[in-house]
Amino acid sequence: MAVKSDIEIAQEAKLLHIREVAAKLGIEEDDLEYYGKYKAKLSEEYIKKVQSGKRGKLVLVTAINPTPAGEGKTTTSVGLGDALNRLGHKTVIALREPSLGPCFGIKGGAAGGGYAQVVPMEDINLHFTGDFHAITSANNLLAAIIDNHIQQGNELGIDTRQIIWKRAVDMNDRALRNIVVGLGAKADGVPREDHFVITVASEIMAILCLADDMDDLKKRLSRIIVAYTRDGEPVTAGQLQAVGAMAALLKDAIKPNLVQTLEHNPVIIHGGPFANIAHGCNSVRATKTALGLSDITVTEAGFGADLGAEKFLDIKCRMAGLKPDAVVLVATIRALKYNGGVDKKNLGEENLDALKKGIVNLEKHIENIQKYGVPVVVTLNSFLTDTQAETEFVRKFCEERDCRFALSEVWAKGGEGGEALAKEVINTLENKPSNFAPIYPDDMSLKDKITTVAKEIYGADGVQFSGPASRQLAKIEEMGFGNLPVCMAKTQYSLSDDPNLLGRPKDYMIQVREAYVSAGAGFVVALTGAIVTMPGLPKHPAAYDIDVNDEGKITGLF
Repeated sequence: MAVKSDIEIAQEAKLLHIREVAAKLGIEEDDLEYYGKYKAKLSEEYIKKVQSGKRGKLVLVTAINPTPAGEGKTTTSVGLGDALNRLGHKTVIALREPSLGPCFGIKGGAAGGGYAQVVPMEDINLHFTGDFHAITSANNLLAAIIDNHIQQGNELGIDTRQIIWKRAVDMNDRALRNIVVGLGAKADGVPREDHFVITVASEIMAILCLADDMDDLKKRLSRIIVAYTRDGEPVTAGQLQAVGAMAALLKDAIKPNLVQTLEHNPVIIHGGPFANIAHGCNSVRATKTALGLSDITVTEAGFGADLGAEKFLDIKCRMAGLKPDAVVLVATIRALKYNGGVDKKNLGEENLDALKKGIVNLEKHIENIQKYGVPVVVTLNSFLTDTQAETEFVRKFCEERDCRFALSEVWAKGGEGGEALAKEVINTLENKPSNFAPIYPDDMSLKDKITTVAKEIYGADGVQFSGPASRQLAKIEEMGFGNLPVCMAKTQYSLSDDPNLLGRPKDYMIQVREAYVSAGAGFVVALTGAIVTMPGLPKHPAAYDIDVNDEGKITGLF
């Protein structure tokens, strides 16, 4: 029998009206703002009420470095949430919103897979409730105001060679990385070089995901540094009088979204910064709301633990006063063998030698999470090609490193296939205390913070800062931002900044070529290696395979 695609499984599901899902959490209809039958935003009044009460336990789901073999982090998050609910633990899942870029590119969506999905899958992966469009509009309104300010006399004395604010679009479009604007007649603006980032890399996205409420959002928006004057002084969005209009565009986007799993359990999805070029976590508001609604909140962070988990722990938790109680680390036999040098087409064959070689990637991620004082549960996302010998090798490897271990079969069996993992998570929450602390203090210098992450988390020997990066970091500290955490922009495919170095690279240096402050978000971004903030489409983008029929049914979306 042919295996059904994710979209076929999702389209065959019988969904509950979202008010019925909300009722499971005691949320009344007046507290919902409907977006059709199956999606709703939570009202501002309800969010404030819930966040002021008791908080449940917080479980972070992360993974080894992603490979073409796939790891299934979101699938595991959804299946674990379903399994915990099956076992009688009131659980809410908090996830990021997918970006259109990967949906039409190569990575795919972010609603889970198989029988551990969030639905309505097509809506979530495409326009959803319009949050990303609002963020894109706010970003580009600010860009328009900057160029208009210059056109109308440039009262603030902006140096057109030092405009650092970029336009945004939620699409992989490499041709927009470097552009020229203002061409044409005098009335068409001042010609200058400009750039685009993908929306998930916009500072507006980071701000929305880290803001506590509308007041905090507006304060953060006002602090955005968009350019520098001819005297080298920063120019902010507040000085450009852009904040009120930007906030008006974001007034609905700041509210978390409620949807459901295939098993009708509640999921809050909100915000979606990439973890390789931004901080990679769903919104603070979503996580805190979920914590106020549940006994256990299951959330995730993007890509591998070297990126998403590090930023969750060092940026999000630090800013929001969150304390994770456990971390679930997702791996697959196939991905570990890929890290051990096996070609993708041969991953279905038993290969203990390659597994032993590639498991060092998992080993490093276990060590990293333990450095934060948080207990770890390792789960193997199960495949039919996995052999007992391979599975037992991984189990023993984890248990020797003081990790709980469980097989996950959520892709094939939904919540039932996640019960073994759920039991290990409960055991950990009940018997292993979390002594969470970030890996560096606020008062450490920016270079030392970057070096700490490079050495402790990536396993590098140190950091080589380019001349421009050193000058930029010195300027950022001189401006008073030296106490901020660092957000490392790095490839997701390797612990290093070279995507081709698999496993656990050693004897290398991290290259930091550029740094800038996201003063509104509240962190300093360090660009490493060849990372770009506007991806491109592959030779055969997923867009080629997506279609919609006369009845409006979408096909080819995973």
